[in-house]
Amino acid sequence: MSQISAESGETGRESLNGDGFSEDGASTVNLLGGFDLKFGTLVLPEEGLKKQDDTAQASNFKVSDTKPKPRKSRASKIVEVSDELGEPYALGNVVMPLQKQEGLEADVADIGLDALVVADLVYNKELSWLAFNWRVLHMALDVHVPLFERLRFLAISACNIDEFFCKRVGALKRQEAAGVENLIKLQPRMAWTPQQQLKHIARDVRLMVDTQIACLTEELLPALNKKEIKLVDYDGLHLHEKDQLRLYFKSALEPILTPLAVDPGHPFPYIGNLTLSIAVVLRDPYDDAVQFAIVSVPSGLERWKSLEFTETDEYNRNAFVPVEDIIINNLDLLFGGMEIKGAYAFRTTRNADVARNEEEAEDLLEMIADEMRELRFAPFVRLEVDREMPLEVVQRLVMELGLNDLNDVYAVCGPIALGELASLPVKLEVNSSLVYTPWTPKTHPRIQGADIFEVIRKGDILLHHPYHSFVTSIQHFVEAAANDPKVMAIKATLYRTSNDSPVISALAKAAESGKQVAVLVELKARFDEERNIGFAQKLEDACCNVVYGLIGLKTHCKCILVVRKEDDGLRTYVHIGTGNYNPRTASVYTDFGLLSCDPDLGMDVINLFKYLTGYHRQVAYLKLLVSPGTMRNEFVWLIEREIVNAQMGKPASIIVKCNGLDDQVMVTKLYEASKAGVKVDCIVRGMCRIRTGIPNVSDNIRVVSIIGRFLEHHRVMRFENGGKAEYYMGSADWMNRNLTRRVEVVVPVEAEPLQKELQEMLDACLCDRRNAWEMRPDGRYQLLGIGTMKTPPREHTPQAASSKLAATVENKGLHEGLMEIVAKRCRKARKLIMGKRTEASRKLVIKTTAV
Repeated sequence: MSQISAESGETGRESLNGDGFSEDGASTVNLLGGFDLKFGTLVLPEEGLKKQDDTAQASNFKVSDTKPKPRKSRASKIVEVSDELGEPYALGNVVMPLQKQEGLEADVADIGLDALVVADLVYNKELSWLAFNWRVLHMALDVHVPLFERLRFLAISACNIDEFFCKRVGALKRQEAAGVENLIKLQPRMAWTPQQQLKHIARDVRLMVDTQIACLTEELLPALNKKEIKLVDYDGLHLHEKDQLRLYFKSALEPILTPLAVDPGHPFPYIGNLTLSIAVVLRDPYDDAVQFAIVSVPSGLERWKSLEFTETDEYNRNAFVPVEDIIINNLDLLFGGMEIKGAYAFRTTRNADVARNEEEAEDLLEMIADEMRELRFAPFVRLEVDREMPLEVVQRLVMELGLNDLNDVYAVCGPIALGELASLPVKLEVNSSLVYTPWTPKTHPRIQGADIFEVIRKGDILLHHPYHSFVTSIQHFVEAAANDPKVMAIKATLYRTSNDSPVISALAKAAESGKQVAVLVELKARFDEERNIGFAQKLEDACCNVVYGLIGLKTHCKCILVVRKEDDGLRTYVHIGTGNYNPRTASVYTDFGLLSCDPDLGMDVINLFKYLTGYHRQVAYLKLLVSPGTMRNEFVWLIEREIVNAQMGKPASIIVKCNGLDDQVMVTKLYEASKAGVKVDCIVRGMCRIRTGIPNVSDNIRVVSIIGRFLEHHRVMRFENGGKAEYYMGSADWMNRNLTRRVEVVVPVEAEPLQKELQEMLDACLCDRRNAWEMRPDGRYQLLGIGTMKTPPREHTPQAASSKLAATVENKGLHEGLMEIVAKRCRKARKLIMGKRTEASRKLVIKTTAV
């Protein structure tokens, strides 16, 4: 998922900069126990981080008998606002992140163009990603989002942070250890060292974590409790409920838990990545010695235990207790005869960024498999602890885990691992108001009840997921090819897909039936390496020709080629998409897919697979834009054409929709286009290097980020071309990695009806006033809202979207508007098909009667 990735915000609230924070956003709360909490992070004395030998650790280990008093999270108060009529609405004064991110300059008007595209003080990739996650978190704060969906978005924002620490913070830690800061020769304000970036990241994440906890404990849980959905505090349970949980502990938990002593004779145990553990402080009554132990919570355990012990227990139907609370309150069964002085939950995060030398690998599959084993023992990059954990226990963990930076320790004022809230097994009624109205993807109108190859021959098809069904389109395309005796060969690229992927099964079936099947499985897809190794082996077992990607490059393009023997010879059918061949993410990610039998596209995809599977250098393609070849140069040429048209007084505009935009070459060209008078609209969900509103530089650039029910994932580019607009779609963002270090494919969309569909989607994005965030000149994002803004966005005049769609999108948001229009068109298509069938049946009856 990222998740979703890959992993989504809007609201009717003011920004969180009120009660509980000082002017710079710092929490002013002091914890008992000798340390401070600033945005959920422990501030430890440096002497507490020094390594000691095992004997010294054991003999000097002490723990205070004073237990910290419970306290509430001190994130700022959130105020709901209303319009003049007293109706709540999404105001345009909501800004994310909550405050200026440390290190970034708000006013960059005096910075030259050359520095503007490289300076960290203008754009830092890590802080830009965190700014995106602030917009995701805002979905959890939004009172207009269904309550249980808010909980889900809170979990998504937490999972995003987990992945951020594993990959991005892990990479910075590796750079720091390698002494990268010594190689930086630019001015300090232009290029930050890894240590500087880690400092800025920690400050931003602290505030984010504190806001997450405040959202959960002060808003979501009280509101859910009113709906009979409860996370129950163990101390508040009735005696008979505690007895039931003790029986559960004895039967289901005690046999699989292993209490692990930590002393000179027992080394500190292995702790996995993102796993929950419990630090236990004990006193031995025999000699009054204080001991330390660890209990790891097995990752396979369900995190939330239901209190519904009988089928008739309606009161506890949606009441849950965290599994770590059950363990903590029954530790006497694991440490018989010992006095439990204290038990505190904590969680560790390991580095998932590895130094990879593919050029020296004899077998890429074996190298990735070895890498997965090594990652299990990678260095730790973060420690999350219960906010009641005494300082001495925190120091002990810091030393044992090899952490040496104050920024690595986070005290959580609520449940640890908020991402696991998504697994809360709540039983909801059908059509519950607590969740979004269910959406069932529709079969594309042209595919309904027809032979898919025949339909493609009649003209290209543009699929739009999740509005159009993945199952009845792409999955059906692959399965039809696997079952069709006329199909001679199938070739596909797989980057990410689901564990039970029907696409994998169809490809295996095709190979087993004697068809030529070639599949590129990208083993280097981050966090999906092990799953992809499994897919590759399954396909190999089915006699598919499997390759594992290219040395030094990730294969990120989404292509399927089907070669079919027909009456006039061999014909190629292709699918080129913006998203992965994953039926699960296809239900929540917005993506486009093109089905075509254009001979030129077919030849291009044939040549692409020759490059991917063999030794072939393709200098140029007939229609496709491919990286790391000519794609970036092609886009530069298209932008320069718009600049020339603007200078000649011709219509000139650019719309680019992607997930990230940070390539310095592309950003420079967009600034140049803006200076020439080209109107530029950038619809960028996540990271974006561009700064808007800079006089004489980016006056004509607008940057919009849409966060909502679905994850915006498609990549579409439109160039005005003097009034004869050209459209492109494909797998590539305008990130440096996509244009230089990944195999990407972008295809021109030439059929006029399909161009109209793309334009309609772009119009809807630029008309959205519900899910859209506008970048401000200071780099932060402002929720557009339905109310009046002090600085309204540049007006967009829809070119293809109907007035009804534009109005719906403006008020309800992009996703709701497109769901309505797709459902309407599919109903109309079904009626038309049924009408034709009825008429055909009537004519057949008349003919039969006449005979």
